Amino acid sequence: MNYQNSEINLEYCRASSGKRFANYIIDVIIVYIVIMFIGFIAEIIFPGSITELKMGLIEERLIGFLLYGLIMFSIETAFRGKTLGKLITGTRAINIDGKDISMPKSLLRNFIRAVPFNALSALGSPSKPWHDSWSDTLVIDEKVLSLQKRKGEFLEDLKNQKQ
Repeated sequence: MNYQNSEINLEYCRASSGKRFANYIIDVIIVYIVIMFIGFIAEIIFPGSITELKMGLIEERLIGFLLYGLIMFSIETAFRGKTLGKLITGTRAINIDGKDISMPKSLLRNFIRAVPFNALSALGSPSKPWHDSWSDTLVIDEKVLSLQKRKGEFLEDLKNQKQ
């Protein structure tokens, strides 16, 4: 879906910090569940492969960031800019030009999340975290977008009635 329209201000449609935080919490829970499921399946297929794995904290963090990025990329790409958190909060990730998020942008966006302090960059209002800024994407509130679209249609109908 292309949200680009001269009448629609995508900055105005930007999702609130509260919705972004809710997205993050929901998505982190889902990612942990998926990672635990993958570990469970790997342990069943290859007994001892996970339980006997000895890694340091840095290796665990790197693997965690890699898995988080891959899982979020897969979900966001499959559902055209939506994750479970975004589905629940009524938000969507799009390119800054208003078009659906592209696969390369989604990949970049989700691996930028591994940058230290990225989560802190989301603080503030409006929320503009690095993974949005650096990948030229933004998260919009679909209800606000819908209202803006209807406002344009309403004004157009009003012009037509006066004629």
